[in-house]
Amino acid sequence: MYCKKIMIVQTIRRTATCTTQLNYQKAEPSIKLKTHTDSTGVCSPHLSLQLELQSQSMAASTAVTANYVLKPPPYALDALEPHMSKQTLEFHWGKHHRAYVDNLKKQVLGTELEGKPLDHIINKTYNNGDLLPAFNNAAQAWNHEFFWESMKPNGGGKPSGELLALLERDFTSYEKFYEEFNAAAATQFGAGWAWLAYANDKLKVVKTPNAVNPLVLGSFPLLTIDVWEHAYYLDFQNRRPDYIKTFMNNLVSWEAVSARLEAAKTASSSSA
Repeated sequence: MYCKKIMIVQTIRRTATCTTQLNYQKAEPSIKLKTHTDSTGVCSPHLSLQLELQSQSMAASTAVTANYVLKPPPYALDALEPHMSKQTLEFHWGKHHRAYVDNLKKQVLGTELEGKPLDHIINKTYNNGDLLPAFNNAAQAWNHEFFWESMKPNGGGKPSGELLALLERDFTSYEKFYEEFNAAAATQFGAGWAWLAYANDKLKVVKTPNAVNPLVLGSFPLLTIDVWEHAYYLDFQNRRPDYIKTFMNNLVSWEAVSARLEAAKTASSSSA
């Protein structure tokens, strides 16, 4: 599977034009995050998103390193309000995501997996669908970092450029893609994810249960939404469709998706 041969490393270079001081009472104390400022004066960590290719295996983010460090989202915890509340981020990132990272550290301690990158653990422990014990925590740690990077303040709406052209090519229109993605997220039974993925020069919508992600399905992940209840219940209660529409209309970082697409295309051509 080529996803074990090519690794997409997603690095966000935040050279200082503005600095956001994040003070988390229930998470990391006093974390400084450097971002860029766009022409409107809004801090945006996605303006200098740069992707590099690294051989061995594929991953769409290195936000969690081999040391399994809980990294904060690339924006303040209240930056997505009113669409996603600070309280949701405090619980979802500060408690659920933290638990996956902490449990993984304990789980791989003293094993051959200790210190290995998350994508290596994910592919090794998926074992053709027969999940080994470390899979869920490793994949959830990876999935959540990817989810945080899929959003930005004042995001959402319709993309532009090549990404829009490919969505129109593969789904006939952006509106058809929007409907298919929303339907996948809404109909994923119980816990799981909906994804926009790239494989064989084509975009596709995929939904996966629990911690499963496109890395183990031979595809390059470009966008994801977490549909576990803890991702939206404090803000939307049981109204998952409203949460999905809010994500698509107000939160998606199309800049991040476009950058991931470019890296996926390059990786695909390199492995051909």
